[in-house]
Amino acid sequence: MPSSQSYTVTIAGGGLGGLTAALAIRQRGLRVTVLEAAPELGEVGAGIQTAPNASRILLGLGLRHQLAAIRTEPLDQVRRRWRDGAIIAQLSLGERVKREFNAPYWHYHRADLHRVLLDACLDAEGPGPVVEVYTNAKVIDIDSADPARPVAVTEDGRRFAGDVLIGADGIRSSVRDAMGLPDTLVFSGEMAYRALIPGDKIAADPATRFLLDRYHSTIWYGPDRHLVHYCIRGGEFLNVVAIVPNTLDVEQTWTAPATADELVEAFAGWDDRVAAMLSKAEGDASSWALFRRRRDPVWVDGHVALLGDACHAMLPYQAQGASQAMEDAAVLAEELGGVTTDGIAEALVRYVGRRAKHAGMVQDASWANMRFYHLPDGPEQEERDRKLREFGAGFRGESDVSYDWLWQGTPLNDPDLESFHYPFVR
Repeated sequence: MPSSQSYTVTIAGGGLGGLTAALAIRQRGLRVTVLEAAPELGEVGAGIQTAPNASRILLGLGLRHQLAAIRTEPLDQVRRRWRDGAIIAQLSLGERVKREFNAPYWHYHRADLHRVLLDACLDAEGPGPVVEVYTNAKVIDIDSADPARPVAVTEDGRRFAGDVLIGADGIRSSVRDAMGLPDTLVFSGEMAYRALIPGDKIAADPATRFLLDRYHSTIWYGPDRHLVHYCIRGGEFLNVVAIVPNTLDVEQTWTAPATADELVEAFAGWDDRVAAMLSKAEGDASSWALFRRRRDPVWVDGHVALLGDACHAMLPYQAQGASQAMEDAAVLAEELGGVTTDGIAEALVRYVGRRAKHAGMVQDASWANMRFYHLPDGPEQEERDRKLREFGAGFRGESDVSYDWLWQGTPLNDPDLESFHYPFVR
């Protein structure tokens, strides 16, 4: 660990990736300032999955008890056919994942996970300097007059100087634009409906009650579309993500409100239980056009670097977007925590060198699986289902990426620094 110098890191973006980075960097003794564009810190009402690779990062940050209090643990991952709901394949999660990968597969409400990270960043009793957080602070430009002290300039004219500036400001990153990097954003042609369905509605209907009998992570496969759902907050909500061909005008908007009727109509002809489930959506259902970034190994310019969706936004076909941002955060903290100001530029180059290929492989896998998930009925679909029946931790879908590869190990050079062992096992 360095030591004579505690320098300052500015992070643009207070989402899950930005806060994980802030906490990990704080714990290395560095001063961190987080600039969040929104008027208040929080996350949208939706679920999130953390596979063992992300859980290991979070547990290593000392969040075991906080996470255990908010998590819902799926016991299985289930794959179903669209027309009749027949189970194609089932993979045990729960205790098996902890035993084999030394970390859990957990589901959360995004707002709950975000709150745990924020509280840890602001906890005066935690290791390292308390993180400073500013809201209504959208970064729109970088003043690099002194390359060693990049200044984040916000929309309202405030200026935040630091020794490092990290753009964790999402798929439409202003930091990325200010760095002058090429536009790698690609529209997928698809959109996602997102909804939280009250668990009591699910439990009250005999057609859907089975979804609460045993917690699953479920994927339904059909022509041109698929459906994912799982419970969060111990069954208080069923989180639904439904991927369909896009109908949004992406030149004008990339997100819009949605209704239960729209969801039901989008899955007309599917198993009756799908309509019974989707008809119960209420409140803040929404639709989101799905974009990705092409693989790009350039994430750094001097003392400015990118993290998460700002550099490797991926489609949701591996459920790894937030998980990969958390891996970025851990590696970034390890590199920055090992140098004084004179070594920052080289540390950021090493960070990108350790993360760009790995995250890029996950990007490619997510892109390849889009077609794999949405095959029309026929010989290719039958071959896909055969592969799914052999489903296991070595499953690769259409890509070179398996669950074994994604979930095991650590991205860190020295795993002891982050206590990368699941504490409930052995």
